[in-house]
Amino acid sequence: MPIEAVRKISGSPTDIDVSRGVILYVENVSVEFDGFKAIDDLSLSIEDGSLHCIIGPNGAGKTTLLDIITGKTKPDSGDVFLGQNIKLTDLTESEIARIGVGRKFQKPTVFENHTLFENLELALHCGKGLRESLFWKLTPARRERIDEVLGIIGLTGEADRLAGLLSHGQKQWLEIGMLLMQAPRVLLLDEPAAGMTPHEIEHSIELLKSLAGQHTVVVIEHDMDFVHAIARRVTVLHEGKVLAEGDMDFVRHNSRVVEVYLGEAHA
Repeated sequence: MPIEAVRKISGSPTDIDVSRGVILYVENVSVEFDGFKAIDDLSLSIEDGSLHCIIGPNGAGKTTLLDIITGKTKPDSGDVFLGQNIKLTDLTESEIARIGVGRKFQKPTVFENHTLFENLELALHCGKGLRESLFWKLTPARRERIDEVLGIIGLTGEADRLAGLLSHGQKQWLEIGMLLMQAPRVLLLDEPAAGMTPHEIEHSIELLKSLAGQHTVVVIEHDMDFVHAIARRVTVLHEGKVLAEGDMDFVRHNSRVVEVYLGEAHA
């Protein structure tokens, strides 16, 4: 691994060079599984602090793209950069998480037999080195941060409630809170609105809007009403390539997007 990459892993997310205003670069990435090209010479960039949605039909390569960004899958060719100076394709999953890229999968994974406070405390503690783990303790500043995150995700007053008693939507928000405890620069969210009630969807819309700016939020989603409500920029994938990109109004009136994904009802 390059010396510069090793140095950056030990630093903080504030070390990321975003002098050109772009936090994430995907450059000419391809990956093939058993003869199927899941990602085909794909290039895109995501602006720092943006709320960027990625949509497309099943099999378009959306989840594979997140797998590549987070190091779960290594591309056959191409590179992914965080800012100008950190090559993510040289790093492991855990290293990528430690330098500020957080990912939430579609199905929430929380510690159901622990309270919300304990879930956030565990998230704050995870990923620490051996020495820091041995001497780790819950300081007033850390307790204050947990209370702050509970407020951000809209679960103030629920700190002592068992996570297993939460609704599906509340578990989604708690998992986002667990990511926030690790101070990510980039949040990758896979179908955060799936399975939610209308009220929970409204809360999620406001939550994601509030996170953009301080964080870069990248959302994979099939619910077009949800995408329309949150997205500042939309990338449409099809057969592992970028089919179209722009604001939601541009995308939903693009004839190719209507043809392969949205259908006439959305035109």
